[in-house]
Amino acid sequence: MLVNYEKVDVCQNEHIILNEINFQASEGEFIYIIGKVGSGKTSLLKTLYAEIDIKKGKAEVVGFKMNGIKRKQIPELRRQLGIVFQDFQLLTDRTVKANLDFVLKATGWKKKKEREQRIKEVLSLVEMTEKQDKMPYQLSGGEQQRICIARALLNHPKLIIADEATANLDVETGKRTVAILHSVCKNGTAVILSTHNEALIQDFPGIVYCCHDGTIDECTDNYRIK
Repeated sequence: MLVNYEKVDVCQNEHIILNEINFQASEGEFIYIIGKVGSGKTSLLKTLYAEIDIKKGKAEVVGFKMNGIKRKQIPELRRQLGIVFQDFQLLTDRTVKANLDFVLKATGWKKKKEREQRIKEVLSLVEMTEKQDKMPYQLSGGEQQRICIARALLNHPKLIIADEATANLDVETGKRTVAILHSVCKNGTAVILSTHNEALIQDFPGIVYCCHDGTIDECTDNYRIK
């Protein structure tokens, strides 16, 4: 199991956002987190990569105990995760290739040839090889999001966390983005996607959790095709 939360409180500024939640994710699973704006989706995801601390309950992410995780452990935790943000967060002063190379250097890849090979691999996975020398502003929103997915894949993550990854995209581009993330699960990587677009669940089935009224429940059966 890659994520195991048992009776966890998710808090911000001492205010409880989600109370005594149970949440799990295993290898190869595609998991949706749905719910209204302000229901706690993003806060939950931030606990997975230690942006928000967990002070109550049992919480483990890719083998790390998240209760009281030490600051020096967080970089090691995040190297096992891939994070896809809705606002892309690409470095605007460098090319696609340089953006990806920056991440590899920062995470310990010393050999230039190995970095170049890995960049080719991830760009191929998202069908963006021909865009490696483009600047972010020369790309469409959908193309930038595919680069973000490539960036998330660089270190062979066990878990990809995608926070509203389709929010700023049109319907068809959003579907193509989720299709790429869905395909990643075939290699054993788990994907957790928060979204307000419940229509995606019919096209790309997965496990569904719903945030509501300060808690979270699995509601997969509600979305099975009848």
